[in-house]
Amino acid sequence: MKTSRGGRKAMFQAKPHKRCTMTKHESLINEFILCINETRYYDAHEALEEIWFPRRFEEDKEMKLIKGFINAAVSFELIKKGRPESSKKVWKNYEKYIILLGSFESPYNGRYQELDHLVRQKKSELTSNL
Repeated sequence: MKTSRGGRKAMFQAKPHKRCTMTKHESLINEFILCINETRYYDAHEALEEIWFPRRFEEDKEMKLIKGFINAAVSFELIKKGRPESSKKVWKNYEKYIILLGSFESPYNGRYQELDHLVRQKKSELTSNL
C-alpha cells in the first residue's frame, strides 16, 4: 500500500484507465480518490462536481451516481467539521444514489465500484468513534 501525505496507508490509489490517454473524467476520478485519501473532502467534492455540474439537469443514472459520491465527500467534510447529525442526513443521499451502481453502461463502472468501496470504508473509519 502507498502511504498518503498524512502518513497513513492509502487503501485506494489513483490509477490510469486501461487506455493510454487519460480522459478528463478519469483524471477527476483519480483526483477524488487522492483527496479522500488525504482527508481533503471538500476538494474531493469539487473534483467530481466538475463532471456533474454541467450535466446536473440531465435524467442520467451515471450523473446521479456521481452526485451520490459528491454527497459522500460532503458527508465526510461535515464529520470533519464536527457536525455528525448533518453528515448523517447527507449520507442518506449517497445511499439513495448508490443503488444505481451497475444499472447503466459506462467505461467507468469498475472505477465507480472502487469509489463505492472507498467511501464505505472511509465512512466506517470516520464514524467508528462517534
